[in-house]
Amino acid sequence: MKNFLIILTAVFTFSTCTAQNKKAPEITGLDTSIKPGDNFFMYVNKKWYDATPIPATQAGVGAYMFMNFPQRIRLQGILESVSKGQFPAGSVEQKVGDFYAAGMDTITIEKRGYEPIKRTLSRIESIRDVKSLMSFVAEGIKVGNGSIMSFGVGPDDKNSSMNIAHSYQTGIGLPDRDYYFKTDPSTVAIQNAYKTYLSTLFQLTGTNAATSKKDAELVYHIDQQIAASHKTRVERRDVHANYNMMAVAELEKKEPNIGWTVFLKNLGVQIDSIDVAQPAYYEKLNGLLKSVPLQNWKLYLKANTIANYAGDLSKPFVNAEFNFNKVLSGQAVQKTRGEIIASAVDNHLGEALGQLYVKKYFPEAAKKRMAVLVDNVQKAYAARIDQLEWMSDSTKLKAKEKLSAITKKIGYPDQWKDYSKVNISRNTYFENLISASSAAYELEIAKLGKPVDKSEWFTTVPTVTAYNNPSANEIVFPAGILQAPYFDNDADDALNYGGVGMVIGHELTHTFDDQGAQYDKEGNVRNWWTKDDYVQFKSRIQQVIDLYSTFTVLDNLPINGAMTVGENTADIAGIAVAYDAFKMTKEGQSSTKIDGLTPDQRFFISVAKIWRVKMKEEFLRLWINNNPHSPPLWRVNGPLMNSTPFYEAFDVKEGNKMFLPEKDRITIW
Repeated sequence: MKNFLIILTAVFTFSTCTAQNKKAPEITGLDTSIKPGDNFFMYVNKKWYDATPIPATQAGVGAYMFMNFPQRIRLQGILESVSKGQFPAGSVEQKVGDFYAAGMDTITIEKRGYEPIKRTLSRIESIRDVKSLMSFVAEGIKVGNGSIMSFGVGPDDKNSSMNIAHSYQTGIGLPDRDYYFKTDPSTVAIQNAYKTYLSTLFQLTGTNAATSKKDAELVYHIDQQIAASHKTRVERRDVHANYNMMAVAELEKKEPNIGWTVFLKNLGVQIDSIDVAQPAYYEKLNGLLKSVPLQNWKLYLKANTIANYAGDLSKPFVNAEFNFNKVLSGQAVQKTRGEIIASAVDNHLGEALGQLYVKKYFPEAAKKRMAVLVDNVQKAYAARIDQLEWMSDSTKLKAKEKLSAITKKIGYPDQWKDYSKVNISRNTYFENLISASSAAYELEIAKLGKPVDKSEWFTTVPTVTAYNNPSANEIVFPAGILQAPYFDNDADDALNYGGVGMVIGHELTHTFDDQGAQYDKEGNVRNWWTKDDYVQFKSRIQQVIDLYSTFTVLDNLPINGAMTVGENTADIAGIAVAYDAFKMTKEGQSSTKIDGLTPDQRFFISVAKIWRVKMKEEFLRLWINNNPHSPPLWRVNGPLMNSTPFYEAFDVKEGNKMFLPEKDRITIW
């Protein structure tokens, strides 16, 4: 280890990114009754965990995704302010302010009831055959009311510089196909809650209770048949199997009930081919369009439409949606109206609201320091590739070429999205939503057949997240995540490298995880590996699957190692490369203690703090079944079990619960 660090230090001189003349943040709250090597997550977080209640309006509390709760409060403050001001028509402030004001006008919304969707429900009743059914489905996609067909525009996996049409499996109301087939008590309770939800929606739009219950069962049966054709989450990780360019003429012959030619025409697009990611779904749908009675399809479309818009209608619909989601997530009390509408504005006018967020909450100094951190972790990654014993020189060269070609986006877009075609009024909340959805669809299809705009962002600026986009070979860190505990412009390097440095390493590793490794430096799905190297790589990926499959939560509910392998791989390597980058800083090379803690100890404590999360049991079950990330405890303990520097920093020895023999510790990158 010492020789390795000497080599790296000699190769790179890092730009400093330690805050000058500022006291390093104090680390408190460690539970010294817990041995760090037994449960490091709880050693760092147990006192916080026990003392912190989950807000009644939330399913969890803490860092990561739950930081979006205080973010929405910030956004709400911005929106409250601009909604009361006078701004020029068409300005960013006018659009987001009036959108928010319309959503907060609950008096008007309550008076309207479900009037905003009556015309759509009437349109469903007018359906007379499969052809008119498919015409309705196409109309829905254009205004954000998706159902049994999906349509999107994005890069071609085999030619990432061009946008093509894509279609994916869709059509179910529960979070995933498996919910329709499991028989454990928790899942059965969710199935029953979903049926009750559907029945309630029918009753709220005029159907009597007995008929509503029967109709809900019919809709559920259609859902279940659709779900049977869906690929599992694990199967959808297969990049090659989920790329199927098909001629529209071929689809027309193969699936005449769908009527692809007319369907695409109704969407306003003219194409000869489309990538059908999961063909089995559309084959099944083609049959169901004939085997399921038309009247049942109309019930399905009615239920789907009401459910799509339930949260945007009057209080009885909002309550029905919440009562269902409460069973899924465990959230006890509805979010405040302000939080709900702040989220809606962020979802529909995200880059307009983002401009106001950046002005108030994101200093340029933070962006500059983050850029240094990203560059340093990227350099450390290149050095790690050079040191890999299992990879040949030719593949190392390709890997480093890909690494150096990565585009790095920090804070906010260089060019903000244009919302000039979105019409916003203070008096018509529902119509504002439709206008925003329609404009978004028009922007989507305008990209079809054109070069990919690699400046585009796929998250909003205030969102606490980060992502890797393999088809563009880019990593993205919006302003929302560039705050404590991930990033603190006044903090020492140990905390920032253990925090956002780990996130940077994580996102860089997605470039080389089980999926990302199949894309070249241009973002095309193309093999750049030697055969032997790829076999070696896959064997290490399997080690990750095997290890995480042994981890459990709650009543021995296992982590799905195959579903979470990409994120787990990124966590293991993310910590390793962030640590290497930290060791190239002045603080990383020193032994000076702060608050009685060594620099390495502060680094690893920061890793544990960024996943400091407490959640409801129901939400944890939802997470395990659907989230490709491991639960927070295992995002800390799992990777650290494989980190030899962690063992050294906290004197972890055989007999500790997190101990793995050195030969069993996983090193991929």
